[in-house]
Amino acid sequence: MKKKIFITGASGFVGSHLVEAAQALGLEVHAAVRKSSKIADIKPFVDKFVYPNMADAEELQQLFEAEQYHYIIHAAAMTKAKEESQMRQVNVGYTRAILTAATQANMPLERITYVSSLAAIGPIPYASERLIDESFPYQPLTVYGRSKQESELMIRQEFPTAPVSVMRPTAVYGPREKDIFILFETMNKGLDPYIGRSPQKLSFIYVKDLVDVLLQGCIVPQEGLQFYNLSDGEVYSRYAMADIFKTVIRKKLLRVHVPFSLVRGVAALSQRLYRNSTKTPVIYPERLHELTAENWGCDISRAKAQLGFQPKFDLEQGLKASLTWYKENNWLK
Repeated sequence: MKKKIFITGASGFVGSHLVEAAQALGLEVHAAVRKSSKIADIKPFVDKFVYPNMADAEELQQLFEAEQYHYIIHAAAMTKAKEESQMRQVNVGYTRAILTAATQANMPLERITYVSSLAAIGPIPYASERLIDESFPYQPLTVYGRSKQESELMIRQEFPTAPVSVMRPTAVYGPREKDIFILFETMNKGLDPYIGRSPQKLSFIYVKDLVDVLLQGCIVPQEGLQFYNLSDGEVYSRYAMADIFKTVIRKKLLRVHVPFSLVRGVAALSQRLYRNSTKTPVIYPERLHELTAENWGCDISRAKAQLGFQPKFDLEQGLKASLTWYKENNWLK
């Protein structure tokens, strides 16, 4: 008999890869989505779609007891919002409801994987002698980062002995990703833009490596509550992605450094112009500080030791696979 897994955020970028990987492991995949979610691409990998009210712990508990899940991966999250309270309601509130339901339900639960973010910890100084490990204090730069910090603190306080693996991935890229893809579109037009001239240390994780370790977070035996920082294990200069892009796409790029002060002014203006809009601007003051942060170098030794995590893709391998997909699917022309 197959073991059952409940996955939230299944129609999103990471979730779409996650359901495919879970099915490949021989699990019975139940995907929690909204009625409005586009599910055509993930339908072949999902055994059952469910539509719970993610804020209602009682409804979730009834679902869990009816379906008898062995694993839960909570990957759904709000990454942009006009109001911090709205993001907190989703990223903290939904997480609390799921954990409350899961820990109280009468079901054969083995483990929960919660997808947090390295943004909860925040960056470190460029000259730091250490990479960001699980002992670093919380210093998030953005509303999103603060919501993930709050969700982690909530888990520590309210579910300190629960079988939960909290995963903190760095920047995730791969086929179907849309945010970093904006940069690829810009490069495809021949431009290689940067904010200011200060050096940076960056980290990334390819989506297929991420979903593999998220599943390991469920399946590998662990004690109680655990935290793991995740990247491909390497640290890259701010120019690494563009240099690989040029090699793969075989296109010359014009490298441009836009003064920080100019971009800061644009970010402030954008925030004012969008204050009455339901949408969030592409760049705004908090986002600017995150984009120009000095060092996102990430220590993954704990995930390696406890979960057997061995990334298969460095940035060059992952970008080649991603850009090939974008070309073949006409995202890049």
